[in-house]
Amino acid sequence: LRKNVEDFTGPRERSDLGFVTFDITADILNGKNGFPTFLNKNALIIFDWNVKQLFLYLSAEYSTKNNALNQVVLWDKIMLRGDNPRLSLKDMKSKYFFFDDGNGLKGNRNITLTLSWNVVPNAGILPLVTGSGRVSVPFPDTYETTKSY
Repeated sequence: LRKNVEDFTGPRERSDLGFVTFDITADILNGKNGFPTFLNKNALIIFDWNVKQLFLYLSAEYSTKNNALNQVVLWDKIMLRGDNPRLSLKDMKSKYFFFDDGNGLKGNRNITLTLSWNVVPNAGILPLVTGSGRVSVPFPDTYETTKSY
């Protein structure tokens, strides 16, 4: 779903606002999932002695005629040590606005959704890990005209 709405945050009068509904199914500890693969070749056990929590986030990447690379975070979640490592999220909606600084979402055929995470250690560096699974979704060529979001 995509709308062209008034944008009071930028220099343009109107911008594209995207609405994304998604499912994520993943078993972080065993690497069995639908989207994306959480198991890293170098880290078979994600929650080792030095891992306090994981910061998971879903981002959208796409290109437009004005910008070669656009990245927008749509959703995030903190997974603490001891939480169930099996994600089964259905019909999730974006947690954050998916604004484009113009009209780059209309008819865009290559918007790639990627699930990434930061390992938050008890001590030491904060590594960024990107899942190997990605999904590309096309956006429609027309705007939604209903008043509700």
